[in-house]
Amino acid sequence: MKTFHHHDFADPAALLATKQASGTSISVCIPTLNEEGTIARIISCLRDSLVESVPLIDELVVIDSGSTDRTRLLAEESGAVVHLANDILPFHGKRTGKGENLWKAVYQCRGDIICYLDGDIGNIHPRFVLGTVGPLLTDPQLDYVKGFYERPLLASEGVDPRGGGRVTEILVRPLLARFFPELARLHQPLAGEYAARRSLLESIPFPTGYGVETAHLIDVLARRGPDAIGQTDLDERIHRNRSLADLGRMSEQILDAFFARLPGAQPSSNERPPMASLDEYLARFPETLLTARKGA
Repeated sequence: MKTFHHHDFADPAALLATKQASGTSISVCIPTLNEEGTIARIISCLRDSLVESVPLIDELVVIDSGSTDRTRLLAEESGAVVHLANDILPFHGKRTGKGENLWKAVYQCRGDIICYLDGDIGNIHPRFVLGTVGPLLTDPQLDYVKGFYERPLLASEGVDPRGGGRVTEILVRPLLARFFPELARLHQPLAGEYAARRSLLESIPFPTGYGVETAHLIDVLARRGPDAIGQTDLDERIHRNRSLADLGRMSEQILDAFFARLPGAQPSSNERPPMASLDEYLARFPETLLTARKGA
């Protein structure tokens, strides 16, 4: 498992040249639910730096879970293409959750590489895209690259610069160390900032809730091995800290996805199938079917 620093990919023009030489396209997807306080700054920053100044991003997409605030309006005004999750693949039923939005992004987005960013980043910077996409553009061995960072926690005593990531430290890291030690070297297994190749994302199932990142790592490890996974130091991420009740619900969803991946376990009912198994997806991306037939 390779580890990088975002400074290694700080020149977007150089990455653009690499991208153009390989014929690769890049989509950035932001899943949202009531993020009016941050979404406009996120979209404006990425458009200014990585669409208009240097056209590294081919597609900047927001997939929204049904926000009741101004999230969708502000995202559109800032230059993103906005979709309601329920409007994508409607004949497959309506489900809610972050993983649902990420799964539907595989269908809706066109890029060969899809970069996911959370919608509550308070210190948005191009490095969140450059640092995760850069390794995929420059290292063909990699299929999946996670970001990691310091996560300050605002508490009554002040700011704890390393107090964030409570679910990671209390729940996920011990589980990975016990059952999947190859993944224990990941600094932030639950980071919402990561990039992956479409060819990988279309081949794996997606839990519909917060278990999606944990499930991804276990499934990528099983299918591609640890050398396909990388991680990049993105310095610091400032975001909205969640309540203990929210973290409890998140932990329950993570456990559901985790135990479904242990030997002999029954599949979880809270998951979407690999996108490449859907006829609608194969009609939209027929090259997926051609590749599968060649490998058969």
